[in-house]
Amino acid sequence: MGPPRLSVVCPVYNEGENIAALVGRLEREVDLDLELIVVYDEDEDDTLPALAMLEPRFPVRAVKNRLGRGALNAIKTGFAEARSEATLVVMADLSDDLSAVGRMFELLVRGADVVCGSRYMPGGRQIGGPFLKGLLSRAAGISLHYLAGVPTRDVTNSFKMYRTEFLRGLRFESSGGFEIGMEAVVKAYVAGRRIAEVPSTWTDRVAGASRFRLWRWLPRYLRWYLYAFRGRFH
Repeated sequence: MGPPRLSVVCPVYNEGENIAALVGRLEREVDLDLELIVVYDEDEDDTLPALAMLEPRFPVRAVKNRLGRGALNAIKTGFAEARSEATLVVMADLSDDLSAVGRMFELLVRGADVVCGSRYMPGGRQIGGPFLKGLLSRAAGISLHYLAGVPTRDVTNSFKMYRTEFLRGLRFESSGGFEIGMEAVVKAYVAGRRIAEVPSTWTDRVAGASRFRLWRWLPRYLRWYLYAFRGRFH
């Protein structure tokens, strides 16, 4: 049996209530040979015993975050572990629209380097979540699309699929939080790489606690917002 075609990177922090449901959704909604890479910070994370009780139809690897605590380093660890031609970032809180994965993969096969799940294009939507966070996210995505020419209307969404070869060539500079996905998109844009988007629905979590820290991470998102204009003027 050859390597899977899709590596799904999932950073976790005590997602024991959600991980079984995520695995079930991947089995039902993603018609691709895949591997799931679950990246955790601490050995006491309650995701691990819940994961050990499952017998999914695809390979699952639990990998300890070796770059330092937090979601950003967990995602970077998962990127380094990916063995497939495509790498997808999915949150364990069941917020991401897995029905869009097939279309995302098609666009990657047709030449895209990054495919963004977009809440803010026609057909996409957001259900729940903090009002201010959603407003700032929408404003950033729409303004970068129309003012800077970024080929997606949702740069802040973590739900993105990447050509793994493209990820291997990136030197990430993000320092915390989930802005790594925005960094990857704007660097792809400035470098002239192909970016695509598909409509997706984001749904706020129903179990567990979010680790998103708006005011702490906002300046880091602003850095990549300004960086995107390099592609417009160069």
